[in-house]
Amino acid sequence: MGAPAMAPLGAQISHMLRARGVDVIFGIPGVHNIELYRGIEAAGITHVLARHEQGAGFMADGYARASGRPGVAYVITGPGLCNIMTPMGQAYSDSVPVLVISSCLDEAAAVRGQLHQMTDQRGAAACVCDWSEEARSAEAAYGLIDRALVEFAAGRARPKHIQVPIPLLGQVVAAAPQVPPGQGAVRGCPAPGDMRAIAGELAGARKPLFILGGGLAGHGDAGARLARALVAQSGAAAFMTYAGSGLLAPDDPMSFGCYLGRSESKRIIGESDLVIAIGTELSQSDLWRDELGHEGRLIRVDIDPEMLTDRHRADIAVQADALLFVRQVLDVSGAARPAKWDRAGIAAAKARFRAETEAERPGIAGLCDALRAVLPEDAMVFSDMTQFAYVAREVWDMPAPGMWHHPTGFGTLGYGLPAAIGGAMARPGRPTLCIAGDYGFQYTVQELGTAVEMGLPIPILLWDNGTLKEIEDSMVASQIAPNAVKAVNPDFCKLAEAYGCLSEAPGDVASLQGALLKAFEADRPTLIRMTPELTTG
Repeated sequence: MGAPAMAPLGAQISHMLRARGVDVIFGIPGVHNIELYRGIEAAGITHVLARHEQGAGFMADGYARASGRPGVAYVITGPGLCNIMTPMGQAYSDSVPVLVISSCLDEAAAVRGQLHQMTDQRGAAACVCDWSEEARSAEAAYGLIDRALVEFAAGRARPKHIQVPIPLLGQVVAAAPQVPPGQGAVRGCPAPGDMRAIAGELAGARKPLFILGGGLAGHGDAGARLARALVAQSGAAAFMTYAGSGLLAPDDPMSFGCYLGRSESKRIIGESDLVIAIGTELSQSDLWRDELGHEGRLIRVDIDPEMLTDRHRADIAVQADALLFVRQVLDVSGAARPAKWDRAGIAAAKARFRAETEAERPGIAGLCDALRAVLPEDAMVFSDMTQFAYVAREVWDMPAPGMWHHPTGFGTLGYGLPAAIGGAMARPGRPTLCIAGDYGFQYTVQELGTAVEMGLPIPILLWDNGTLKEIEDSMVASQIAPNAVKAVNPDFCKLAEAYGCLSEAPGDVASLQGALLKAFEADRPTLIRMTPELTTG
């Protein structure tokens, strides 16, 4: 249904978003933003009612990661915006296109004591997103929304916040302008001459090495297809960042996997005379060290110019979209070259990496193997901050990119469940899996109600070890007597059932596998409680 010629601005915003491809909005209505809810149903948008604004933000994040389209959330003034700022920070660090639209007071300086009042709401949001702006007119609101949507597509996708004064949301205004014919986003691409020079360096390198990141993985199957062709044609080896998981096939003999954060990777990178990092920040949570380790030349490729001038100063910095860069390099490269790395050496290094992982957190890798063996190939995984996920991100090879999502940069507890809800809304009828730890799960456990309400068959693998184990281990390693790491847990199965979920507590690995497959066929979420005893069975 088209937008009415005249209607309150809140309703027109929903119609505008629908006309630009938004079909799901996450949020919570309140007295300060009810005008945003006037037009949702008429516009044909599905609204997902979160139990907390933090959940709404993570749902929008999960939806965006799963669909490749912006995730949109409606929240109220003051506390509503504050509650969604943690998800905004997560979306910022992980380059996720999330648009938060909130109401705001029309006067906050001369009048005190108002409901939901903050001294600087716009400024507070600006600390955790790309930009935060206030629309003082309908035209400004429409312009800011279009600006956000174009920037999501044209550059590095980071969250935006738009706030609209409460009285303005209720004003009757004309509909938003139509999308201009031919309007689209153009991503940067270097000149063919530059590509020939880089292709020449790649051809002449003795041991070229790629580091493949989320900027390429965000292109899905197309990114994987070109990444695999690039590695095969150049004779190079490659690491994938956690965000780049799945770009190379699990059995690719030239892949070092997602073990970039292992200390020995620094030595391996130092053996290469040409390192090409594509679509990755090379951040602390990618490397877990200050230095990349390269001794030879470094080429950095990123759509964000800020990344090209960081501490890993590159010999050649290329501002470009990762997919277009790889495509052009392939276009100007010659015949395929034989492998320039020893396959047996790569396999041996991966075996050492896995052994380190198993020694640090015993037993979890075996459970990952068992779960991976039965997980549907098109299942998408959303994980929380938990030791189970830390192991899985390294040892669980994904068959395709963009299939495992984790709060890598900001590192927020409570991400997994609501993000999985958003992901499931983006992929109806396709399997979605949540992995969470016992402590972080309780940050957003109330979103079980949303998952039940939407009828989402999400298996929730809950790693229940009764402690903040990662923190306890860190305390011991720092010679601190462990304290404040034990918490009284609820009966998670009964808690899930109280929300209307199904629950399972398998006693062995075969039962765990069966519970997972059964959960995908259910008509609601299933909480599957895993304990460390499973690793010794």
